[in-house]
Amino acid sequence: MNSRSDATGEILNQPEGKELDSLSSVSEDELCLQIQACIDGKTKPPGSLGQLEKLAFQIAKLQRTTTPFLNRPTIVVFAADHGASVHSISAFPREVTAQMVQNFLNGGAAINVFARHAGMELLVADCGIAGPAINHPNLLSMRAGEGTADYTVEDAISSDQWKFCEEQAIALIHRLRMRGSNVIGFGEMGIGNTSSASLILHCLSDLTLKDCVGAGTGLEEDGQLEKLKILQKARARRPDVSDPLEVLLAFGGFEIAQMSAAMTEAYEQGMLLLIDGFISGAAFLIAYRRNPEILSSAVFCHKSREKGHAHLLKILGAEPLLDLEMRLGEATGCALAYPIVRSAVAFLNEMASFESAGVSSSSQG
Repeated sequence: MNSRSDATGEILNQPEGKELDSLSSVSEDELCLQIQACIDGKTKPPGSLGQLEKLAFQIAKLQRTTTPFLNRPTIVVFAADHGASVHSISAFPREVTAQMVQNFLNGGAAINVFARHAGMELLVADCGIAGPAINHPNLLSMRAGEGTADYTVEDAISSDQWKFCEEQAIALIHRLRMRGSNVIGFGEMGIGNTSSASLILHCLSDLTLKDCVGAGTGLEEDGQLEKLKILQKARARRPDVSDPLEVLLAFGGFEIAQMSAAMTEAYEQGMLLLIDGFISGAAFLIAYRRNPEILSSAVFCHKSREKGHAHLLKILGAEPLLDLEMRLGEATGCALAYPIVRSAVAFLNEMASFESAGVSSSSQG
């Protein structure tokens, strides 16, 4: 392996035989022209690889090179509990959060299987699971508390807890960058977190709360109606909140807070962000409302069946890579989409050009 420095000056591994084609000093317009010319110069009709070409362009522009690469792709599952889960907002009890985290650590969950087959490292973070701390050498301890407060009666997250979440998230991203990772997938686990995501989407959009509330862990129609009533009560407590950080503190979860802060820091570090489904999408929406430029670093991996996710993607103008009718979370969409991301980079790096292959190009451009 050769090595190269990224925008932060850290050393990352570069595949053998690939010379760095750095465009760090050219203008934004020239950068885009050179990347597009490289894509169009491959032995194919222009645009024939569809969304793969858009994805290759995005990653090349992010890394400011026509020879981008992906290094140590890592998924982080952020886990925490929600105080509002004492109400009927989920088909499962809050104990399931800790039980599923143990399942992740034992390697038995869907994300373990999919991450392993995608060649991605999987990390699990305790951002605030209810009950005693889980003692496991592979669990990242980032606990802001034993679950958030019940947002039907008070704000879910205090200012001090938010500061702690932000500090923990920034430190995590720095550790990943020091290890050489330039791709991070964002997943979550937390009973009740679709309710938080629904409130966040509602507060940061023109959508009604009813448009944002779905089945979550599998609530039937009556259960969804009860869930909506509980969330309407929560919203009535803070009817005018619309600032993204205030919305997060009012209705968010520790896992959503740490994801959002980690997304912001990963963007600042020049990393590629793989956004999973509805909950990680809500965390991204908060980061986006605080800094719209973060959109340039984000790949939206799939369209969730959770009711509010299609609305969220539309607000962001995002085209998800997959639509498999999933709504599991855990970053399962990230792991399933990553081979597509890898393929987009591979064709840009490895596919012959018309010139190198001696193939005549189209006279029509």
